[in-house]
Amino acid sequence: MTAAQTLPESTSELGAASPRLLSIDTYRGLVMFLMLAEVLHLCGVADAFPDSGFWKFLCFHQSHAAWRGCSLHDLIQPSFSFLVGTALAFSIQKRQHKGQSIGRLFAHAAWRSVALILLGVFLRSLSREQTNWTFEDTLTQIGLGYFPLFLVSLLPRWCTWAAMILLVVGYWMAFASYPLPDTNFDPIAVGVPADWLHWQSGFAAHWNKNANLASDFDVWFLNHLPREKEFVFNGGGYVTLSFIPTLATMLLGLIAGHWLVANLKTSAVLLRFALSAFILGILGWGLDQSGLCPSIKRIWTPAWVMVSGGYCMLILGSLHAVVDRGQLSRWTFPWRIIGCNSIAAYLFSWLTEGAIKDAYIRHFGHTPFQILGPEYEGLLLGTATLATIWLFLYGMYRQKFFLKL
Repeated sequence: MTAAQTLPESTSELGAASPRLLSIDTYRGLVMFLMLAEVLHLCGVADAFPDSGFWKFLCFHQSHAAWRGCSLHDLIQPSFSFLVGTALAFSIQKRQHKGQSIGRLFAHAAWRSVALILLGVFLRSLSREQTNWTFEDTLTQIGLGYFPLFLVSLLPRWCTWAAMILLVVGYWMAFASYPLPDTNFDPIAVGVPADWLHWQSGFAAHWNKNANLASDFDVWFLNHLPREKEFVFNGGGYVTLSFIPTLATMLLGLIAGHWLVANLKTSAVLLRFALSAFILGILGWGLDQSGLCPSIKRIWTPAWVMVSGGYCMLILGSLHAVVDRGQLSRWTFPWRIIGCNSIAAYLFSWLTEGAIKDAYIRHFGHTPFQILGPEYEGLLLGTATLATIWLFLYGMYRQKFFLKL
């Protein structure tokens, strides 16, 4: 991990340096804000007012879908992964423009992959007596796919599409051909209630929680690593092999980055974003509704690659139209403060949120945060914590201090 003192520039396809695209930082900032906003504990307010549709709506979109489906919160990880691919398109052009050798490019990509994997493992090991060798963290998943993403980025552009399609189709075939559990299988043994509403039958059963190819792989793989206790299942259903379809999401981001680097006419680039968003969305929806492949974020099914990729294309394309092409960027400043220091924001969310909340309670007590009633204490305390983190990031921005890998 290094501290960069200036923001990197993007580059055009002709090799000349061009201004950093504000839409990318804005999108990344919005995504990181959604992650940091978990500290608001909106579901706690919803529990206090069970008849309120407003708080129930906010709670739903600050939580992950139980299995199938999509909430706003579910788009955080695919958006972050997608933007890694988008940023790589600019990074490769910039480094090549500076005359960096292919060996140096390889070394940087390899270092970044290892650093992301180990940082994710470290964060998942906090407050543990032993290192928690688990690989479902966002940073670890990106790290596992980053070096292959880099390799594809060096190939002709058509190879990016080919690699993405090959990953999606191959991952679907692997799950679809994997044997289903026998009739004596007990879902309770893998942490799934017998009456769980999201348990699927028929062909879609190949993607059931903790009863699929990837979950069986983890039972084999993770128990070969040092552990506090035997790994039996992941409570949320998350799996290591999700890095494979996550790579497909990053490749979609790389494709988007290629479009932006090319500096096409406004109508041409926006048409590409719009068409890709529509096609990906329709394909994902069709796979899910037909039962051929349910759209599940937790195991990153091929249908989820399509659905989330469609959303990512729509969001980035819209921001590019408004912020970069339309030059309406003033409103983006609060989000860009977070987006240009996304690694720092991610670390703040893991390492400082609890300490900041404890400090507020220690110095001011509970009373100021119960001014609207005890039901809102978590919301107000979370708001103060979120504001404090933003001010830290703003200070880093003013000092031109940016953490990057």
